[in-house]
Amino acid sequence: MSDGIDAHVADAVGRPDLVRLDDRLVCLRFETMKVLSADAAVRTLLETGRIALGDTVVDSSSGIYAYALALACHRHGLRCHIVGSTTVDDAARLQLELLGATLERMPPSDDLKLDQSRRVARIRELLAADPRLHWMRQYHDDVHYLGYQPVAQRLRDALGPEPLTIVGGVGSGASTGGLARYLRAGDPPRDPTRVVAVQPFGSVTFGSEHVCDPEIIIAGIGSSIPFANVDHAVYDVVHWTGFTAALSGAVALLRDHAVFAGLSAGAAYLAGRWERDLAPDRTVVIVAADTGHRYVTDVYARHTEAVPLDTLAPQTAAGTDELALPWSRMDWAGAHGPPEALSDDPR
Repeated sequence: MSDGIDAHVADAVGRPDLVRLDDRLVCLRFETMKVLSADAAVRTLLETGRIALGDTVVDSSSGIYAYALALACHRHGLRCHIVGSTTVDDAARLQLELLGATLERMPPSDDLKLDQSRRVARIRELLAADPRLHWMRQYHDDVHYLGYQPVAQRLRDALGPEPLTIVGGVGSGASTGGLARYLRAGDPPRDPTRVVAVQPFGSVTFGSEHVCDPEIIIAGIGSSIPFANVDHAVYDVVHWTGFTAALSGAVALLRDHAVFAGLSAGAAYLAGRWERDLAPDRTVVIVAADTGHRYVTDVYARHTEAVPLDTLAPQTAAGTDELALPWSRMDWAGAHGPPEALSDDPR
């Protein structure tokens, strides 16, 4: 707003901070990153007439997108129904309830693929029973890219025309994909922004489903089912980080720079330091998608297990058949996604 006061808390929660970690390493720190994509998506759908005031929107979420969509619906006068994973904790559940959203939890499951598939199947049941519902399709509709346009502009305003490398989790594909789209639109063709994907082992998105990480709790940056919003061709490099490596990165990010962020930010910090050292002519921006509060018990309480980052190095893989814990790196070079990761985007 012109008076400098936000019209809704979604603006404040979604606005990222830029924190310089060193001369060539910057942290793009969010309180809750998906607030940007959900708010821009809902606003665009309303403006284009695809939904109307009072409609009910529905989507699947393991927690962060649920809160983001509930905020957007609260702001824009919509009803919200979430088909959620059992990972939606009490703090998120209570906020959803008070924001007016309804939450339908799936039965507990240790199988990520089963959990994600079951949530999507439940949404299709709801749509069949009530065609007036609008499925937000955070995994399939690139309307979710739009929220990252102002973030890309902010990066350019702050860092100028210098060559950039973006390092961040992939997840549904909208965040790093959106930043790539909008940054590259203004880049010189000879030196576009480089984009480095951070993935967990066990994710189908870049072909690591055959590598099991028994302690994986960073599934939000990967997936066991295909996501149509992931544009594999925008990625130059992929880093796969196991739980122990990501934990060490998260603890080091807090110890070294006082940035309290989620486990995916720890993975991005680990990968970002490596990419910085490989390309001394570029500034590396790591994406911290959320704060560390959800990870206090499972990550930060285990800080004594962290190892110095200088003792870790990724295994260089020529193909996904060479991936190995705790950390692997592969030049992706804009290749197509593996067949198992390509979605035909069914409604």
